[in-house]
Amino acid sequence: MGIDKQSDMAANLQIGPTSLGMVRIYIEADGVEIPMDFEPEEALEIAEEIRLAAQRAEMISKKG
Repeated sequence: MGIDKQSDMAANLQIGPTSLGMVRIYIEADGVEIPMDFEPEEALEIAEEIRLAAQRAEMISKKG
């Protein structure tokens, strides 16, 4: 499955700080748990990528 392909799969997403000063993105789907820890700087980069992707998606949806 590619990033541009729709899916019927549902997942839970949680994001928050850890007690060690990291940012955790936690994904749970179909009995699989994926905790991913990032340095704060990395998390800010990810947040910026998400913001830019949302802007692009918004532009695409307005064109359609």
